[in-house]
Amino acid sequence: MKIGIPKEIKNSENRVGATPAGVKEFIRHGHEVYVQHTAGEGSGFSDEEYKSAGAVILDKIEDVYAVSDMIIKVKEPIREEYGLVRKGQVVFTYFHFASEYELTEAMLESGSVCIAYETVTDKAGKLPLLIPMSEVAGRMSVQEGARFLEKPQGGRGILLGGVPGVRPAKVLILGAGVVGRNAALMAAGLGADVTLTDVNLDTLRHCAEVMPKNVKTLYSSRHNIELELPHTDLVIGSVLIPGAKAPHLVTKDMLGLMRAGTVMVDVAVDQGGCFETTHPTTHSAPTYVVDGIVHYAVANIPGAVPFTSTQALTNATLPYALRLADLGWKEACRRDPGLAEGVNIVDGKITYKAVADAFGMTSCTISW
Repeated sequence: MKIGIPKEIKNSENRVGATPAGVKEFIRHGHEVYVQHTAGEGSGFSDEEYKSAGAVILDKIEDVYAVSDMIIKVKEPIREEYGLVRKGQVVFTYFHFASEYELTEAMLESGSVCIAYETVTDKAGKLPLLIPMSEVAGRMSVQEGARFLEKPQGGRGILLGGVPGVRPAKVLILGAGVVGRNAALMAAGLGADVTLTDVNLDTLRHCAEVMPKNVKTLYSSRHNIELELPHTDLVIGSVLIPGAKAPHLVTKDMLGLMRAGTVMVDVAVDQGGCFETTHPTTHSAPTYVVDGIVHYAVANIPGAVPFTSTQALTNATLPYALRLADLGWKEACRRDPGLAEGVNIVDGKITYKAVADAFGMTSCTISW
C-alpha cells in the first residue's frame, strides 16, 4: 500500500502522523511511504531521518494526497485539504466529526473512508488511540491553567500550590476519565486543593483509593458544581462521550458564580466543549474572557509538545495502521471489531451513530 504522511497545516500544529521509526515498520512490511517535505520538522524529525527509514520525500501536500492509498495524520483535514481527499482513499486521523458539520459534509462529499482515532476501541471497551493524547492534554491543562492564573495573563494572580502560610489554589475537574485523572495527579503534585467529579460512582471510589490526599472526589451534578464554583480558581472540563458532542456542564449563567480572573480550561473543545461559552482557540491566541472569566480552549493542546506527543501517538496508532496497510481497511476491520468502531464515514455515508445523531442524520451499517 502507498501511505502518505502530509505536513499538518492547522494553526500551531507541530505533530506529525508517524515517526521515522514508524515509517521503517511500514517499509519492513513491504509498503511505500511518502512524507511531505519538513512534515516532521516541528516534532524534531528531519527529512533525512525519514529518507534513512525508507520514505520518499515529496515537496507539496497535493503530491502526497495524490499518490497515497491511505493518509495518516494527526488532526482532521482543514478546508484547504478538503479538495485533496479523494473517493476510496482511507484517511486515518483524529476527526471529532460531531462538533464539525462543515468537515463532516466535506468528507461525505469526498467519498473517502474516514477512520477516526477517537472512536477506535479495544477489547476492554477503552479508547486506545485517544488515551495517549488525553494523558498529555490532562497534564498540560494544569500547566496551562497555572500559567493563566498569573496576573499578567489575566488570572487572579494565584500560585497553584501556594506557599507555607498561604492557601493553595482550588482546582475543580469535571470528569474523571483519562484526562481528568491525569489533570488531578498533575494539580495535586503541584500542591493544589483538587476536587475531581464524575457521575460514575465506581470511578469515584477507585479515584478516592489511589489519588493523593489533596484530591477529593465529588458526584457530578449541576447542584454540586454550582456549590463549588464560587470557591474555585481553576476549572478543567474533561468530559467525553465517545464520538458525540460533549454536554455543557458549566452554562453561561453559571459564570456569574465565579470570581473575576478564574480560569476555565476546556479539554473537551474538540467535541464541542463542556462549557457553554467555549469556542475553539489556538496556541497563538489561546484565551478569551467572558464575564471576567478567562477561557482557555485550544483545540490541539498536545500540539504544543510535539516531540513527546508524536512519539506517544505513534506508539498507539502504528499497530492499527499496519493492519490497515497489510490487510486493507475492510479485512482489518472485519477481523478487529474495535478498529471497525473507528470507521465513521464510508463512500458518502455516515457509519457511526453518534456522529449522525449530532446532525439529525441517519447512520448506516457497513456491509462487510
